[in-house]
Amino acid sequence: MDKKSVIGFVLMGLILFGYSWYQGEQAEKQREAYLAAQREQFVADSIDRAEHPEKYLHEVVEKYQDEAKQEEVIAAYQQQSQKRLESELSRNFGEQMVGALSGVEQFYTLENDVIKMTISSLGGKVSDVELKEYTKYAEEGDGEPIHMFDPESAKFDLGFYMRRGYNESKVNTESFYFTTDGVESAVDNEGQSIQRLAMRLPIDEQSALEFVYTMHQGDYMVDFDVKFVGMAEWMRNATSFDVTWNNTSYQNERGYKNENMYTTISYLFPEERKVEKLPFAEVGKRGNGSRSETIQTEFEWFAFQQQFFSSIMIAPDGFSNGEVGFDTYKPGSGYIKDFKASVSVPFDSEKSTYNFKFYYGPNKYSLLKEYDLGLEKLVQLGGRLVSWVNRWIVIPVFDLLSRFIGSYGLIILLLTIFIKLLIFPLTYKSFMSSAKMRAIRPEIAAIQAKYPKAQTDQNEMMKSQQATMELYKKYGVSPMGGCLPMLIQFPVLIAMFRFFPTAIELRGESFLWMKDLSTYDSVLNLPFNIPWYGDHVSLMALIMALTLFFYTKMTYKEQEQATAAPGMAGMKFMMLYFTPIMMLMWMNNYASGLCYYYFVSQMLTIIQNFAFRYGISEEKLRAKMLAKAKANGGKKQKSKWQLRLEEAQRQQEAMMKEQQRKQYRSKH
Repeated sequence: MDKKSVIGFVLMGLILFGYSWYQGEQAEKQREAYLAAQREQFVADSIDRAEHPEKYLHEVVEKYQDEAKQEEVIAAYQQQSQKRLESELSRNFGEQMVGALSGVEQFYTLENDVIKMTISSLGGKVSDVELKEYTKYAEEGDGEPIHMFDPESAKFDLGFYMRRGYNESKVNTESFYFTTDGVESAVDNEGQSIQRLAMRLPIDEQSALEFVYTMHQGDYMVDFDVKFVGMAEWMRNATSFDVTWNNTSYQNERGYKNENMYTTISYLFPEERKVEKLPFAEVGKRGNGSRSETIQTEFEWFAFQQQFFSSIMIAPDGFSNGEVGFDTYKPGSGYIKDFKASVSVPFDSEKSTYNFKFYYGPNKYSLLKEYDLGLEKLVQLGGRLVSWVNRWIVIPVFDLLSRFIGSYGLIILLLTIFIKLLIFPLTYKSFMSSAKMRAIRPEIAAIQAKYPKAQTDQNEMMKSQQATMELYKKYGVSPMGGCLPMLIQFPVLIAMFRFFPTAIELRGESFLWMKDLSTYDSVLNLPFNIPWYGDHVSLMALIMALTLFFYTKMTYKEQEQATAAPGMAGMKFMMLYFTPIMMLMWMNNYASGLCYYYFVSQMLTIIQNFAFRYGISEEKLRAKMLAKAKANGGKKQKSKWQLRLEEAQRQQEAMMKEQQRKQYRSKH
C-alpha cells in the first residue's frame, strides 16, 4: 500500500470518528433535552391533576368494568371535590357561599303566548324551553310540542375568579343553588305585559351574583341580565368571565338525513355579511360525526341551529373568543346533535350589569330580521348570486299571500306563475330565437353539405363557421338568444333548492296527499334501502321526474330541429334519461314542496311552449325573414360581438395559413 493510500485511509478514519463523536454528542443533548421536557411535562401534569382532577376522572373510572364500582368512584370523587370546594370558599369568603352549595332543586316557569321556559334554581340555568305554536312531526294525529333540547342535557355555567388578599377561587355557578322571590308580573314602557325572574347567588352580606330573566308577551327573545352586585372588590383583577352552554337537540322532523344536514353551530363576526357554520358531519365509516372550532377573534352571537329552530345567545358587546362544537347522534336515537360552547366575555370591574339575550324560536326570516342583529342570516337563502331571489321575491310573496290564502300549495302555485310572468319577455325571446333557427334549417343544412369535412379539417371548419355566422347575420338570428332565459331561471331554481328545505313557512303545511310540504311524501315504504334513493317512494318526486322527462324530450326535439348538429345525437341519453333519473334519485328525500314547485314550473313551461308552438307559424316566420333579408340586400348592421368574433376568426385563419406556409417550406 503506497503512502497516499495510507494517508487517505487515515483521513477517512478521522472523518468517520469525528462524525460519530459529533452524532453522539448531539444525540446526548437531544436525550437530555427530551428528559428535561418529560420532567417538565410530568410536573405540569401533576400540578394540573392536583388542581383539576375532574379532567382525569374518566381515566380512573375506565379501569373498572363493573358499573356499580364506576358509580362508586364517581360519587367518591364528587364528595371529595365538594369538600375541597367548601373548604376553599369557607377559608376565602365565609360560610354564606358554602351554604349555597347544598339545597333542593326548584323549578320556575316564565311563559307567554308563544314560549314556555323552565328555569332551575341549581345554577340558575334554563332547563327546558317549549314552543307552543309548533309540534314534532307525527305520522298520525298531532305531535308532541317542540322542546328545544333535552332537559337532562341542559348545562349552563358562568365561571369567574374572585380574589381576597392573596387567596383566589374559581366560581362555577352550575354548582350553586340560587335563591329567588319567584316570578313577577309587570308592564313594560309600551304597556305590554312581561314576566321577570330574578335569581340570586350570595357572596357575602353585601355582595351577590344575580341572573335576571325577562320575558315579553308574544316574543321569542328573552332578556338575560347578569349582575355583579357589590363584587368590584372581589373581581378587581378579572379581565373576563367564561360562559359554558351545552344541550342536546331532539329529532323533530320526519327525515333524519335532512334535519342532520341543516343542524349545526353558527356564529357571526362583527360587520360580516354571512354567518360562519361548522361543516356537516354524519356518523358513519368515514367520520365520527363530531366537529369543533376555536374562535380566536370577537364575534357577536352564536346559535345552536336546527333545521327549523334555533337557540341563540347574544352578548351585549360581543364575545372575545371561544370554542364551539357538536357530536352527532346515530339515526333512530331520537336525537340529532349534542351541542357544546365555551366562550369568554370581556369584564370591566366598573361595569356591574351585562345584558345578554336568548332567542328560542323558529328560523323565520321576517321575524329574525326585526331584531336587527343579523339573526336572519341563519336562514338558508343561497349565495350572493341567488339569495336576492329569496330575499326580494319568494319571502315577500309568501308573507303577502299567507295573509289571504291558507294553503301553501296554492301559494307555491301562484308564486310560480308570478315568476313565470316576470321572465315571460325573455322566455318569448328565447322561443323566437329557436323558431328562427328552425326556420333557416335548410340554409344551415346547405352549409353543412358544402363543407362535409368540417368535423375533421380545421380549414373547412373555419369556413363553415364563417358561412354560418354570415347566415345568422343575414337573417337576424342570435344563436345565444335561447340561452338567456335559462341563465335567468337557473338562479331561481338554485334559490328554491336552498330555501324550501328550511322554510319554516312550509313546515306542517299539507296539500293534496302531501302531509308536510317541508319533508318528503312517502306513499310506499320499502323493506330495504337503495343507495342514493332511500327506503321509500316519494310520489311528488316521481311525478316531477316524469314531467322532467317529457319536458326534456320536447326540448331535445326542438333543439335537434333547430340546429341539425351531428353532436346532438350524443346528447340524447344525457338529456332524456340520465337527468330525470338523477333528479328522481336526488329529490326523493327532499321536501315535497320543492318537488311540487319544480313540477309546477315544468308544467307551466310545457304549456307555454305548446302555446308558442301552435300560436306562431314557422312558415310565416320564415317568409317574413326571407322578405326582410331580401329587402335589406342581405346586409345588417353588425354588433360589436359579431365584429369581435369575425376579427378573431380572421386572425385564426391567418395563423393557420402561416402555419401551412411554414410546413410547405420545411418540406421543400
